[in-house]
This record gives sequence, structure tokens and C-alpha cells, in this order.
Amino acid sequence: MKKISLLFLSLCFMGCGTSKKIFTDSIELRFLDDYIIENDLMIGGTKVGGLSGIDYKDGTYYIACDHPGDPRFYRSEIIINQNKIDTVLFSEVIKLDRTSSFLKANTLDLEAIRIDSNSGNIVLTSEGAIKQNQKPSIFYVDSQGSLLKNFSLPEYFTSTGIQQPRNNGVFEGLTKDFNNEGFWAGMELPLTKDGSKPKLFPTKSPIRITHFNKNSGEADDQFVISLGNISKIPWMYFAVNGLTELIQYAPHKFLVLERAFSAGHGSYGNTVRIFDVNSKNASNTLKIQNLRKEKYIKATKQLVFDFKSVKKKLTDGIIDNVEGMTFGPDLPNGNKTLILISDNNFNSLGKQLNQVILMEVIIKQ
Repeated sequence: MKKISLLFLSLCFMGCGTSKKIFTDSIELRFLDDYIIENDLMIGGTKVGGLSGIDYKDGTYYIACDHPGDPRFYRSEIIINQNKIDTVLFSEVIKLDRTSSFLKANTLDLEAIRIDSNSGNIVLTSEGAIKQNQKPSIFYVDSQGSLLKNFSLPEYFTSTGIQQPRNNGVFEGLTKDFNNEGFWAGMELPLTKDGSKPKLFPTKSPIRITHFNKNSGEADDQFVISLGNISKIPWMYFAVNGLTELIQYAPHKFLVLERAFSAGHGSYGNTVRIFDVNSKNASNTLKIQNLRKEKYIKATKQLVFDFKSVKKKLTDGIIDNVEGMTFGPDLPNGNKTLILISDNNFNSLGKQLNQVILMEVIIKQ
């Protein structure tokens, strides 16, 4: 029976997986380099790790750390020379000021960070802790980590009620919108009533990507994409695939980062892919309480990069737990850079890397 089950899983894995075809009609991504931040690096009395989000503004990188017991972000510099990462320098750690009632009352599992282009203030997302009825959140802090304001969430994103997020599957991604009117926040996993989590075989697994208006502080738009399936058979009882970051690069156009993990492969259990998403013809699903019960049009999605293709070029051949993504400075040829960063979970789950990846972006349309 065990051999039959494994044969079935293998056939499903080979015949039913997410399309491997790479589309380069609108945008092309090229790997340039990776760089490993030492695991025992200490900055301002804190250990550098759990790096879950990254943004870039005026020569400085802002990097979020997802340590709920000590929520913080770092300021750093990533020096690029001849299309290679020369070094990564951390200059400062900013710990969130927990004296405010909002930050004090919430579990702050920081997952994404963006800098407001107008004010220079910082926007952060937190997954909360759904199992402990700790709601997720999206909020502004100033340059010293003091709360400025938080966004109001639709009820189905809160930790109570019949429709709610999955634990550790909430606001994993965040991007400034193309018109600088607000931010798009991406769910890592489907809401509990919207659909199932990704599996080895194809599932609908719809996740909501929601626009929050800066002025009103409210959600005012939303579209849906379906997550890809898990592409690597887990040899232990755990596997997941979810959105970990997104960037809007043109009207209705997004780069979406998906990271899958299958247990039992040691340091080689991650599958990381980047998709080009077009929301132009997608339905606004903001008012839909349960996606299973309503008809709607999803955004289209095409694979533009699979890190498996550059595995041999990565340090130790490891595709790590990549969670953060931002556009960086332009290259000498005028093309944009794309910087990605991995969350090493403070090596609590085995050998992982503080991995920084440099890519070249060629926008064609």
C-alpha cells in the first residue's frame, strides 16, 4: 500500500503540477548574484535573522525582522559592484515602541515593510497569532518605531468569526500602489472558508490581495489569484505553498513571489517562484464574504522565474526561505535591480541562510 501511495504521489507530482513554462513577454528576470549575511551577526544587541521583508529608498534598505518577542526593523546598505553584491552593512536597529495601546495589545509577527514615498514613514504588516485570537494588522510607524496609525481591516481578516485567516497565513506581502494612493496587501494563504491550502495536486486555493487607501485608512479594492500547487513531495508530514511578497510595477501589473516548503528535504525543501500577475480584468471581491459561494474573475498569472533554474549558482545550492522583495538601484545599463531576502527562522528548524539575492529586471511592456 505504501508503494502504491508513493507511486500515486509521484504521478500526481509529474502530471498535475504548476506549469513550468517561463513567460517573458512583459517582464524578464535574470539572476546575477547571491550573498550570505553571517548567522551570528549582532547589531544593537539584537541577532540579525528572521529577515522577512525589505524595501529600498534613497540608498537605504529597510529590513523587517519577524521576531514577535522583539519586533524590529533594520537600516542597512547593500553595496553592488559590477553586477555583484560586494557587501551588506547594517547600520541601525529600530525596535517598535510597545508603549502604545495598539502595539502593546497585538502580537507583532512582522512580515512586510514599505516606506511611504511622501512622508518617509514606515508601513508594516503583522500576521498576529490567529490560534491565540491575536488579529493581524497593517500600520504606520515613524522612523523611530513609534505608532502613527493603523488601517481598518474587513471583518473576515480578523481572528474571530466564522470566516477568518489561517494561522501564519495572513498579510505576508505588501506593495505601494502604482498611483501612490495606498498599499496592496497580499494574503499568504486562503481564508478558511474561501478555499483549501495548496496541495500536491491542483487546487483553487484563492488568496485575496487587498488595496488599503492611505487617506481613508480603509480597504477599497481587492482581487484574487490562485496559488500554485506544492511541487516537491514531503517526506515528513508538512508542506505548504503561499505568497510571501508582491510588487506593483505598472498599472494592474504585479510581481508575486511564492515560496513552497516540503518537510524531509533538510536545507533543500524550498521551491521559490516569481509570477507576473495582471489584475486588469479581475473582479473586485472586497464585498464577497465567502469566495466559494460567489462567481468572480481572478487575475491572470504567468510564471516568469523559477529559482530551481539557478540552484547551482546559489551558495551551497540552497534555495532558502525567500520572503522579502524590493526594487533596488538601477544597473549601469539602466535596468532595474530586484533584491530578495530570506528568513532563516534563526536556524530553529535546521541549517538556513540569511540569503540576499540580486536580479536584473527587464520590463518590456
